[in-house]
Parts: sequence; structure tokens; C-alpha cells
Amino acid sequence: MTEILNKLALYFSLPGVQRAFVAGVLIALCSSLLGVTLVLKRFSFIGDGLSHVAFGALAIATVLKMTDEMPLVLAITVICAVLLLRTGQNARIKGDAAIAMISVGALALGYLILNVAPRGAARTGNLAGDVCTTLFGSTSILTLTRTDVILCAVLSAAVVGAFIFFYNKIFSVTFDESFAKATGMKTGLYNLIISVIVAVVIVLAMNLVGSLLISALIIFPALSAMRVFKTFRSVTVCSAVLSVVCALAGLLISILAGTPVGSTIVAVDIVAFAGFSAAGFIVRRTGK
Repeated sequence: MTEILNKLALYFSLPGVQRAFVAGVLIALCSSLLGVTLVLKRFSFIGDGLSHVAFGALAIATVLKMTDEMPLVLAITVICAVLLLRTGQNARIKGDAAIAMISVGALALGYLILNVAPRGAARTGNLAGDVCTTLFGSTSILTLTRTDVILCAVLSAAVVGAFIFFYNKIFSVTFDESFAKATGMKTGLYNLIISVIVAVVIVLAMNLVGSLLISALIIFPALSAMRVFKTFRSVTVCSAVLSVVCALAGLLISILAGTPVGSTIVAVDIVAFAGFSAAGFIVRRTGK
């Protein structure tokens, strides 16, 4: 036990690890806020679709040799979030079909761009490793710069602020969009705000869990909270707390055991989901 504590103390003395934990907490908090809304609106896979878009945008930024990839990735992901919303409202292309179309298309084009780019423009000598790192996450969260963390903090503050400011509107759109629209609420605008916030969260979370595992970071805490709590507010609060705890636990285990950060965090989320499912079952049984 003493050896583990000494190891943790050593790691926490490193600025890179400190920045990783700050970024991890912020990303986990932002990811959990809209998870409840996306699950209840049956739009859970929008995170999966936009994460693939972010991968395609990252491939373009890599080919262009951009030193700071986030602005381009964020811009393309937000634009695709808007297009996804508009396309999903088309009577001929339903929401799930639009997500699948954009998701698969972006993932395929991103990998194609990385493969056909001139040698030296996109390839670092290990294309398969680069792609695997982007898709499943790596230790890139441990190499964040101070500027990266500041940008993450600013975007996280914007996401949390927008969620709190539009909380009542998001609540209305989540539970009865038709009634909200009938009362004169601009539901299209608030759906757009939700999509843009999700796009920002996706870009933030890529460094933590990779583009293929982002949906788990968004959905698992919400589903876990729903096993025990019933009101929108209590589920949202529980989801946020659980997401942060799982992210911290996953980061600690990853550092101590040397496992991939993203996969470890998702594994902790799965364990938490199993625990909350068991707790919910016990509460329902004892309540009868």
C-alpha cells in the first residue's frame, strides 16, 4: 500500500499528470450533462456519429500539418452537427439514417485521406498505430500542454454555462418537444444548441477516450443514474458526479497499471453501470 501511495505521489508531482486530471474531470463533467437528454430523446448515437466526423477532420488536419488541430476539428464537427440536425428533420432521411450516413462516410474518408496522403504529410511511419491511437485513445491526455488545458477549461465552462442557462428549455424539448413547439418555443433552435454542445464535447473527449469510445463516456453515466433515480434533475446530477468519479478512477488505474486511458475509463463506467443496475433492482424489490 505504501508503495502505491509513493508511486501516486510521484506521478501527481508531474505537471503532465496534474493537467491530465484537470482535463479529465472537465471532459467527464461536460460529457455527462447531455447524456440524459440524448438517451431520453433516443438520439444516443449522435455522439458516435460526430466522433467519426471528428476523426475525419483530424485526418485532414494531420495531412495539412497543422500544429493546432483543435480549431479545424471543432469547426468541422460543429458544421456536421448542424447538417446532421437538418438532415435528420428531412422526411426522406430519418435521424438514424442521417447519423449512419455521416458517421460511416466521415470514418471512411478520414482513413482514406491518411492512406493516400503523400508520404511524410500524414504518415509518421506507423499509420496503423496512429489510427488506433486516435480511435481508442492513448496516453495523449498525459501530454496536454498548459494551453490545451486552458482551452479545455474555457470550452467546458461554455458547455456548463449553456446547459445551466438553457436548462428549462432543454428539459422541455427533451420530454415533450411537440407540446413545447405548440406553446411557441423555438424547438429547432434549442435542438441546434444541443447538437453544437455535443459537438464541442466530442472534440474535447477525443484526447481522453478516443473517437470510438466517446459515446460510452456520454451514455453510460446517464444510463447508470436512470437505474436508481427517476427525476430529470436527480438523474442529471447523479450522472455528472458518477462520470467524474469514473474518469478519476479510470485515470488512476491507467497510471498505476499502465493500461490504455480511454478503455480503462469505459471499463470503470461498465462496472458502475452493473453496480447501479443491481442497486436499482434491489430498490425495486424492497419497495414492493
